[in-house]
Amino acid sequence: MIRFVLAFVFTVASTVGVSSQANDRPNIVVIVCDDLGFSDLGCYGGEIETPNLDRLASNGLRFTDFHNNAKCSETRASLLTGLWHQQSKNLKLPGNVTLAEVLRDSGYSTLMSGKWHLAGHPLDRGFDRYFGFLSGAANFFTGQDWESGQNLMRLDREVFEVPGDFYTTDAFTDYAIKFIDQARTKDRPYFLYLAHNAPHFPLHALPDDIAKYRGRYDVGWDEIRERRFRRQQKLGIVDQTWSLSERDPKLEPFSTLTQSQKEFLTPMMEVYAAMVDRLDQNVGRLVSDLQEHGDLDNTVILFFSDNGACPYNRMKTPNIGPGPAESNYAYDARWANMCNTPMRLYKQYAHEGGSLTPLIAHWPAAIKQPGGLTNSTHHIVDLMPTVIELANGQYPGERDGQPINPSEGISLVPSIRGQAIESRPPIFWEFASNHAIREGNWKLVAERSRDWELYDLSLDRTETNDVSDRYPDVVRRLSQSYNAWAKRVNAKTHPAAKKTKPSKQSQLFDLSKH
Repeated sequence: MIRFVLAFVFTVASTVGVSSQANDRPNIVVIVCDDLGFSDLGCYGGEIETPNLDRLASNGLRFTDFHNNAKCSETRASLLTGLWHQQSKNLKLPGNVTLAEVLRDSGYSTLMSGKWHLAGHPLDRGFDRYFGFLSGAANFFTGQDWESGQNLMRLDREVFEVPGDFYTTDAFTDYAIKFIDQARTKDRPYFLYLAHNAPHFPLHALPDDIAKYRGRYDVGWDEIRERRFRRQQKLGIVDQTWSLSERDPKLEPFSTLTQSQKEFLTPMMEVYAAMVDRLDQNVGRLVSDLQEHGDLDNTVILFFSDNGACPYNRMKTPNIGPGPAESNYAYDARWANMCNTPMRLYKQYAHEGGSLTPLIAHWPAAIKQPGGLTNSTHHIVDLMPTVIELANGQYPGERDGQPINPSEGISLVPSIRGQAIESRPPIFWEFASNHAIREGNWKLVAERSRDWELYDLSLDRTETNDVSDRYPDVVRRLSQSYNAWAKRVNAKTHPAAKKTKPSKQSQLFDLSKH
């Protein structure tokens, strides 16, 4: 009998030990939104109502120097692999592993809901469950691909037929919660990659959400840029090194528009704000589920955008205004310039307006000063070393006999814990010949077809004072580093980028028709 009791106690103790060891490692939730501007969230200075994200920020940590690749699929490639996007060609090339593959090897359940926008299928790249669409943009109400009209919605590998009350932002969260509930039945932590398509075009939102914002943007982009910048100053998001950049010189003052032109443009921003609002509501739903099940304290949540605000002048349904399923709009550079307050330029550019994103980190078990800010410099290639550290995992040198490119980033964990980052490797950008290198506080950046610009970000975070003429040696040294990197990863070198045609990426509606 004594032997039986001792054996029972030993078995229970062993089981508890295994469970405790599994639970010591945090769950990891990465939430990515699409085309969000730097100042859109309330906790980053915006007037859009985002109480749930604001609450995560007040109990977590906000980054003011976190960067993406300035473009949708390219950001996702670096996010998942920890490599520069050119090294995997958006997962078309071998030589890479994904976060899901590394975490599944480390004993995690791996879950994805949302926009894929990469080569292959999530279930072939380490995910146990998948719900979402495989392309880059979709109708929010029908799930149909924005270009072909095909149904690229999938539940795991099966075609998913969209019900009548479908809205992508809600559905992605529904399945994320379902997948987590299933994962809780297993004695291991989970990784969720929740990739929302909001607030990417088409501008689709639910009527009740739109109604909240009717009239809110009647004052126009100039006034709201000023208001957002003042709030950013009050929140501590910006300091004296950030100036409010001038309105994009391509844009007219809002006050010069006719009433008809204003009535054409303002509904686009109202619908966009409603999309961000609904995104926030769904973040709240997910966080509430984590809290109700006792997971929240030991779950690392990272929320950020895949690029800056989008300056495209898309209007495929001139007789149907933005909002309903039948409409097909994107707002243009006028509102995008406002959403990226206080920076210059937009999605696809290597300037800060293209790549600087809000990042909210929430991890009660590790964040010592909730509600704080950090100016530690990071990039999405840093996610791979971050999850490896969190999961006690290992980055492989090879997989299935195929050598794997070394990871390019550094871990976010010290910054989340409030520890100083003494130094980091340079950060590089190149997409569509827009390109840059960041080394310390120096940033060397160029638009396609144009010469280098040099900024000292310790004095000029919004890239308003080009000092390339004053520091030719810095330009020369950083240019050499950039070109060496470009040749290593098969990106465009600066000389090659200068030979391309000028950019047409800042697009404006022709208001003469309104």
